[in-house]
Amino acid sequence: MTGTLDTPATEIPMRWLSISAAIASISVVGIAIGLGMPLLSIILETRGYSASMIGLNTAIAGIASIAAAPLATPLAVRFGVVWTMLCMIMIGALAFVGFYFAPAFWLWFPLRVMLHLALTVLFILSEFWISTSAPPQRRGLVLGIYATVLSLGFAAGPWLFSQMGSSGFLPFGTVFMLVVIAAIPVAAAYRESPTIIPEGGSSGFIRYIWLVPTATAAVLVFGAVETGGFALFPVFGNRIGYSEGDAALLLTMIGLGNVIMQIPLGMISDRIRDRRHLLLLCAAVGLGGMILLPHVQSNWNVMAGLLFLWGGVVAALYTVGLAHLGSRLSGHELANANAAFVLCYGFGMILGPQAIGIGMDTLGTDGFAWSIGLFFAAYIVLAGSRLVLGNRSS
Repeated sequence: MTGTLDTPATEIPMRWLSISAAIASISVVGIAIGLGMPLLSIILETRGYSASMIGLNTAIAGIASIAAAPLATPLAVRFGVVWTMLCMIMIGALAFVGFYFAPAFWLWFPLRVMLHLALTVLFILSEFWISTSAPPQRRGLVLGIYATVLSLGFAAGPWLFSQMGSSGFLPFGTVFMLVVIAAIPVAAAYRESPTIIPEGGSSGFIRYIWLVPTATAAVLVFGAVETGGFALFPVFGNRIGYSEGDAALLLTMIGLGNVIMQIPLGMISDRIRDRRHLLLLCAAVGLGGMILLPHVQSNWNVMAGLLFLWGGVVAALYTVGLAHLGSRLSGHELANANAAFVLCYGFGMILGPQAIGIGMDTLGTDGFAWSIGLFFAAYIVLAGSRLVLGNRSS
């Protein structure tokens, strides 16, 4: 295992053009995802599908992410980071607009696969580009900026959805145009894109899941909570009496919490010797928020405040987990580790929607919060046990 990169001796200049290009591109895609996830769920809800079926269709995205993660590095080695990203942008845009024209529900499954295969490769390469362009001693700050701008996109998406609604071609056309626009900053910075040198094999890719388990488990939990929560929160909101617009605005509050908190939490992570303590704290806040949710859900304002704080802290599982990963690895190893990181996010995308959907069908509306809370509780057990055992390598 490589040594930590976060040392004063490692001096890498801040390459703002590369960082800005990768962040701008993926953040525009974030707007599309933030708009598209509740849009697709509400359409299926209005067509009479159960929460479990909506969760199943959303969980297919996780299967696509698992399939795509091992492909990201080989594709970038073969075609280059920029050309691979541009290709994935176009595939994602065409797949999403295909939902509008798909006449049968079963067609939504291959469309989910295409969409999230493209998005997974795009996220892996964007995050690799950002990590290689940031000085190690400021990685938490840079990833905090990345998470903040990405969160702005996620927050803007539900707000756009609340304005446009779920009927007609307008929301689909808007997502298509936003994803196409994401190609502009990538193309503008193509001369500064990183080069990945071929090295190692598929076994090396898989081993990164177990090499830094506290980071990979954190992103699995975040993937489950974010994907399942975003997909089924509009259904949850509708069942407890909120309108489409009010439920979408609550999602926006989660996004705004992400916006406000990611840079401060990223800076804090740069000053903590062991980032696992911060990851454990984030999970504890996540569990606490879900314990409180059933007790405040009847009051929109209190619920909005809770979700604002909860969303901002929980999102740091991804940001701090990624910084923890980057502090351990470099070069080709970091590219493979980023792929393994997103692979675990894909596992979370499978588990989350299904668990939350089944929880809601079994326990009613309270099943939404309790299902999410179980993911945080499991992570607390894992991260806490590794800290207690004094394992410094995870």
